[in-house]
Amino acid sequence: MSENNDKRLFLIDAFAMIFRGYYALIRSPRVTSTGIDTSAIFGFTNSLIELIRREKPTHLAVVFDVGQASVRTADFADYKAHRSETPEAIKLAIPYIHRILKAMHVPILGLEGYEADDVIGTIACKAEKEGYQIFMVTPDKDFAQLVTENVKIYKPGLKGAEFEILGIEEVKMKYEIEDPKQVIDFLAMMGDAVDNIPGLEGVGEKTAKKFLKEYGSIENLLANTADLKGKMKEKVENSAERGILSKKLATIICDVPIEFHQEQYDLDTPDFEKVKEVFDEIEFRRLYENLYRAFAPTNESAKSNVKPSLSNPQPTKGGDQSMQLDLFANFEELDQATTTKGSVFDNDHLYQYIDSQKAQHILAQNLITKKAVSFHIETTSSDEMEAELIGMSFSYQDGLAYYIPLSENRDEVVETLEIFRPFFEKQDILKIGHNIKFDYKVLKRYGIAVEGLLFDTMIAHYLLSPDGRHVLEYLSEMYLNYKPISIESLIGKKGKNQATFRSLTIEEQTKYAAEDADISWRLYGVFAPQLQKENLEDLFFKVEMPLMKVLAKMELEGIALDKKWLAQESIDLENDLRNLEKTIFELSGEEFNMNSPKQLGEVLFEKMQLDPKAKKTKSGQYATSEDILQKLSSKHEIIKHILEYRTYQKLKSTYVDALPLQIDKTDHRVHTNFSQTTAATGRLASVNPNLQNIPIRTLRGQQIRGAFVANPGNKIIAADYSQIELRLIAAISEEENMIKAFQNGEDIHASTASKLFGVPLEEVTKTQRSQAKTVNFGILYGQGAFGLAEQTGLSRKEAKEMIESYFETYPKLKKYMADQVVKAQQMGYVETILHRKRHLKDINSANFVVKAHAERNAVNAPIQGSAADVIKLAMIKIDQKLTEKNLKTKMLLQVHDELVFEAPEEELETVTALIKKEMESAYETTVPLLVEVGVGDNWLEAH
Repeated sequence: MSENNDKRLFLIDAFAMIFRGYYALIRSPRVTSTGIDTSAIFGFTNSLIELIRREKPTHLAVVFDVGQASVRTADFADYKAHRSETPEAIKLAIPYIHRILKAMHVPILGLEGYEADDVIGTIACKAEKEGYQIFMVTPDKDFAQLVTENVKIYKPGLKGAEFEILGIEEVKMKYEIEDPKQVIDFLAMMGDAVDNIPGLEGVGEKTAKKFLKEYGSIENLLANTADLKGKMKEKVENSAERGILSKKLATIICDVPIEFHQEQYDLDTPDFEKVKEVFDEIEFRRLYENLYRAFAPTNESAKSNVKPSLSNPQPTKGGDQSMQLDLFANFEELDQATTTKGSVFDNDHLYQYIDSQKAQHILAQNLITKKAVSFHIETTSSDEMEAELIGMSFSYQDGLAYYIPLSENRDEVVETLEIFRPFFEKQDILKIGHNIKFDYKVLKRYGIAVEGLLFDTMIAHYLLSPDGRHVLEYLSEMYLNYKPISIESLIGKKGKNQATFRSLTIEEQTKYAAEDADISWRLYGVFAPQLQKENLEDLFFKVEMPLMKVLAKMELEGIALDKKWLAQESIDLENDLRNLEKTIFELSGEEFNMNSPKQLGEVLFEKMQLDPKAKKTKSGQYATSEDILQKLSSKHEIIKHILEYRTYQKLKSTYVDALPLQIDKTDHRVHTNFSQTTAATGRLASVNPNLQNIPIRTLRGQQIRGAFVANPGNKIIAADYSQIELRLIAAISEEENMIKAFQNGEDIHASTASKLFGVPLEEVTKTQRSQAKTVNFGILYGQGAFGLAEQTGLSRKEAKEMIESYFETYPKLKKYMADQVVKAQQMGYVETILHRKRHLKDINSANFVVKAHAERNAVNAPIQGSAADVIKLAMIKIDQKLTEKNLKTKMLLQVHDELVFEAPEEELETVTALIKKEMESAYETTVPLLVEVGVGDNWLEAH
């Protein structure tokens, strides 16, 4: 059927457009004077107006997802399960977008139980039979399966420029197939991470295209697996069932129960008054003018009988061009086309490489005369333990930077570094960088110590905006309005064909590396005064920057791991898992897949009838999460075995089997990385591997700590703050009853129980103490009556009464908590004892759930953050003392409230006393801080 411009239907995939609008503006969100984030509304509405202005569709509709797509989750419960929670700004946007569409007389489509894809597919099929040309406005590759001669994908370009129409030939070429319908097989084979479609095991995009060329469909592939070889044959055959399921999940349904009444889709003139009413409410002033212009040409076009053309789009005349965003191209193009940011290509700069020793000596002499210098290194790897230096760059003036290329010969690198040693070791030069800990560790491995005051722009920004992003490129664009060169533009995207930095020309290396030093220097100029203004200088210079050096030393030191211990633990856990499985099958009366929530739910709730009111998930299967099983633990002994099975399985896969793979081949120790910029509360995070999450509540979990050992002649020391958060909240809230209990050395949980239940301290029962402990810690995290009842077994009424009694016992604590919420509402943030800020943007949210979460953070963040502040102070002081006394003891790990050391046996007495003293005196408070210190051959014995 030939193209007919008189009947052109555009079907817009609403959420694709809304999400793209939101994320395209996430770096500089649009917020009204009343604090409403309107990025999603603006992005969607602006693109819709641009589409209408440019394409003049005769018919138009916007299609939304409505509820769950039960037609697919019924087959596969985890369909789209990996999708993250929809941002609140998008949830708030939907009602406004609906109002705008209604005012514009644009039909809103959607059908409960089906996805927008299915509705678009059905309408497209029906409209095609009525002689329409259909354009599916979406970036979603799934829609390619619907493409026919008259049904195409429309991917708008940028600001009235190029756009992409995917017809039959384009789809065939893109996916290397013979028929667009084969896109379904393509998705079935390779899966889809976005929708959590599993696909065939081991099959990616390249292999899927290869299989389609050879076999044409997934069914034909599965019928001929005998042709495959080795692991691929095994993987494809083992995942055949899920491949067929994946095809069903990936197939867009084209016969959903919805009718196509073409008169409802006519593009109509908006009710401008109603549109203006909504736009005024959300402060869209210029957008209203754009809307008016978009419809004005329609009338002119009709009068002159000029038909719009998809092959000759016209740019907008007039209006605010910088705000005309089309949100369907890739984000790199979007950013380049719409940015007003400068770049290395249009900014005044002087970036020079210095490759002669004489010139390098002159530069080094120049650097040591400066008060502050930014530096940056280029390496062969992002792993500091194996990275080799490729080059260094320095900057001390906006737009001016020098690059020092380094040899592949290590001896020659060391020779060049000696030239710059005076700069790195000079105490009175402020050294600036981004993620300096990386540079510090690499240089340390080359024998260069970076001394004196440091200024890390990543950590500075973290203190100013704890919840934000801290990567250099983002900060440059946000604060300098400058877009740096991307490394991919120089060496290509990740993959086997990616080049190395060392393979670049000296000019290219200079341009990239010098720019980084220049950006860090400029960001220092932005962040230094902000830290002063926000009263964060002491926290930055006296805590975070000294701590960075302490962490670098800890990470370089690493900790020894007993592989034999873990190997035996793996065998023991495997035996335990098989025995538990046997017990569970005997108790249930049948064998089933322990890792299938569906099968487990059927056994527990249909066969064994453990809960006649058992909840089901949205997919229709029984919920079997840990919290649900915990509530059933008194119903049948099978539950404790199932929970134990899950715990053992996680221990084995996450720790016992994984940790040996993390051992460094050079020094045979495990080197974690402590991040100072991950947790908004101020806590450190351990990554690659995460050594902070090793469980200690169970005997089995504790056993893993036995693998962390001391070298011969040494011992492991573990020092742990006792109930630090409770002690801090008592001191900060000035709650006398709690302070006295701590000062008298009482068991705080027994003391609380005594007051709650009105019994003498010595008569408190084990159950009463346990309940009081739950309340003590629950209050810190904003636990209500419902949560307390679930944890203690009390009724909701009893739990409510206990909380009321608790606050009667500790009235100042209640007042402190209420004051924190009020402070957060007024100031927008709360603070720790060292003035670390936690910004709470949702504290005045209209959404009750979101607001309640922010209120809990208002209470908890200062306490959790203050505990983090205290242990950071302790780490700095202990490191200073160990250095001053020239002791060989090394600090190895920080695990929230605990520090782990390795000490020679002859230093044990001195060091244990030193550690305890410095930790307990790290911060002066009315409540004594108590530290328990243990010693052993391994971490388990010491804890």
